[in-house]
Amino acid sequence: MTFSVIARDPMTGDLGIAVSSCILAVGRAVPTARPGVGVVAVQARSRRGLGPSLLHGLEEGATPADLVKRAAHSAEDADRQVAVLDPAGRVAADTGRGSFPVSGHLLGDGMSVQGNMLASPEVLPAMARAFTAARGDLPDRLLAALTAGQDAGGDVRGRQSAALLVVSGSPATDEDDGVRMDLRVDDSGAPVAQLRMLRNLQRAYAERDYEHLALFAPEGARDLYAALAASQRGDRAGARIALEAMRARPGWSAWLAAMAGDSRLAGVSRLLG
Repeated sequence: MTFSVIARDPMTGDLGIAVSSCILAVGRAVPTARPGVGVVAVQARSRRGLGPSLLHGLEEGATPADLVKRAAHSAEDADRQVAVLDPAGRVAADTGRGSFPVSGHLLGDGMSVQGNMLASPEVLPAMARAFTAARGDLPDRLLAALTAGQDAGGDVRGRQSAALLVVSGSPATDEDDGVRMDLRVDDSGAPVAQLRMLRNLQRAYAERDYEHLALFAPEGARDLYAALAASQRGDRAGARIALEAMRARPGWSAWLAAMAGDSRLAGVSRLLG
């Protein structure tokens, strides 16, 4: 009922999973991850507590292969499908003998794709090829695989939700919780495309791409990003118009005054000064 990809980035050590399904809020059901411990995909009719249990096994020193073998021997989980990845890039997967057709998994170097109730046998090979061929960082490569799976047919029942979760390969600390990305589309007619839009929006926030944010941020904040984008371009008139639009919104004048020391707004002030 689901297709997913788990992988490790050999450059950064980050671990991630991307998943889509024709169920509500697949991000609540399938992916489980912990910085410095690993990533797990639990699919089909697996027990809901299996994901945390597998992560606990990794934390206790078990290998992905050992954990998957133990899960495969659980008679009550005949419709189970699991994949496990650790911070060293070791990966293992299993598709239970009772899993829904078309079902299966494919292992690669530090990655695995898996799915059940797929529209065609080409879904998983297409995902593996796309991940291997993709460029960019881990979230982009995971999304490339998920997109290829959807383009090859995806879930035979249709589409509803998708999720993207990336964590650090190192344990969390007080200064860094280790979660690099946690995006979910819980109910959509085009969940994979919507997930990519969220990824692009998060990238824009991280990289201060104010031109993008001026178009796609929440409507109430677009004037702010339009002012910042105009400041980056050296567009005095554009910055002034955007700031005037912000001041016309209830409460924004007080907010602007409170943010007077913000380095980003200082650039706008210098431009208008």
